[in-house]
Amino acid sequence: MESAGGRLQRSLKEEAPLQVVGTINAYTAIMAESVGYRAIYLSGAGVANASFGLPDLGMTSLNDVLEDVRRITAASELPLLVDVDTGWGGAFNIGRTVKELIKAGAAGMHIEDQVSQKRCGHRPNKEIVSRSEMADRIKASVDAKTDPDFMVMARTDALAVVGLDEVIARAQLCEAAGADAIFAEAMTDLSMYESVTQAVDIPVLANITEFGSTPLFTTEELASAGIDMALYPLSAFRAMNQAALNVYRGLREAGTQSHLVDQMQTRADLYDFLGYHEYEQKLDALFSEQTEKNCNKRG
Repeated sequence: MESAGGRLQRSLKEEAPLQVVGTINAYTAIMAESVGYRAIYLSGAGVANASFGLPDLGMTSLNDVLEDVRRITAASELPLLVDVDTGWGGAFNIGRTVKELIKAGAAGMHIEDQVSQKRCGHRPNKEIVSRSEMADRIKASVDAKTDPDFMVMARTDALAVVGLDEVIARAQLCEAAGADAIFAEAMTDLSMYESVTQAVDIPVLANITEFGSTPLFTTEELASAGIDMALYPLSAFRAMNQAALNVYRGLREAGTQSHLVDQMQTRADLYDFLGYHEYEQKLDALFSEQTEKNCNKRG
């Protein structure tokens, strides 16, 4: 049976660059799968913001993330890439993170070189650990893999702190330490991505997040720079938030939602995504079977 990690590796071969779309819960994963995506993503910021109402400042735990991972992997067969921030501790903690993610059905993870009290990758005043400490994080991750196809992706935030040369140096160091892929965060130009992709022999991911430092490059542009994966971590989440806010405001102001219904997903569409009618038909069949048994007993 193909593992989740194996499905991610296969998706990488099937689509170039592979679009990896953020799903903050099980239902959004179902929708992403239905429209043809080959891989999905759980953002650390998404867990903090959506599940706990907290900013992305390293305040959530491994167990917090695992709960969302389990819900998503139970609902969708798409391979799930997970943001684990800095891994929640030293080598033993990082190793446990890898093992627990694999048990929960994740296909891969990315771990970064920020200090443990991390910040959003597109915010100022980030601090990063030494090269050797980041290499140790990757080694601990790789050593803990119980699925050889589970992807350990090394994310570096060095561009904003030191510069592009340091990004390249760290990418090469992480590759040597066993990383399966590189996540070069907050690049500001296509040529930067090209410099990274030419410096390593493993896949490179571009984070195409809105309202950040990176322009919204197209997949064609990213392909020209040698990018293997294009990540959209919170695009749907941001759209959902604005849509919800519009409904809350409109309902409060008008005293009715009648003028907002055309902006909502219909009940029929919801049921289609969930396979509701299949469940209902199964219930009907079970009730019918039980009724027939009761009638036969009385007869």
